[in-house]
Amino acid sequence: MVFVNEMGSWWPLDKRSMSMKSGKPAKSLHIDPRHGGKIVEIGHDNTEHLWGTIQAYEPHDFLSVNFHMGMPAEYPSFVAVRFTALGERRTRAELTQRRWEAFGEWAEKMRGGYGSGWVIIFEEAFKAAC
Repeated sequence: MVFVNEMGSWWPLDKRSMSMKSGKPAKSLHIDPRHGGKIVEIGHDNTEHLWGTIQAYEPHDFLSVNFHMGMPAEYPSFVAVRFTALGERRTRAELTQRRWEAFGEWAEKMRGGYGSGWVIIFEEAFKAAC
C-alpha cells in the first residue's frame, strides 16, 4: 500500500515537516504500520520527531493515528484514513481528523492549518505517488 509502506517517498517533507522550522527539509519519514507503531521524521540533523502513534491498521482498508506533529505527544488529535476500492486501479482515500480540543487555545488555528495541509498532502503529493 503506497500510502503507508511508501509514505517516506511521497510525503512532501520540503513543505510539511518539523525540520522545515530550521529552513531545511527532513531526511526521511518512517512509519511502523502496526498497533502501537510510530510515525517518525528524521530531521536534516538526524533529530527524531515523533508525529504520532498507530492506533489501528488494516492493510488496504484503514489506518488510524493519534497524531500530534509538532505538538506535545500527550495531547494528540485523531486522524483516520479509510481506503475504498473503486475499481482495479482506483481507490478513494477519505481522511477525517478530530479531537481538535486537544490543542487547547490553538485548536482553531490548528484546524485551519491542517485543513490546507491535508489538501497539499492528498491532492498533490499522494495523488502524484499513485
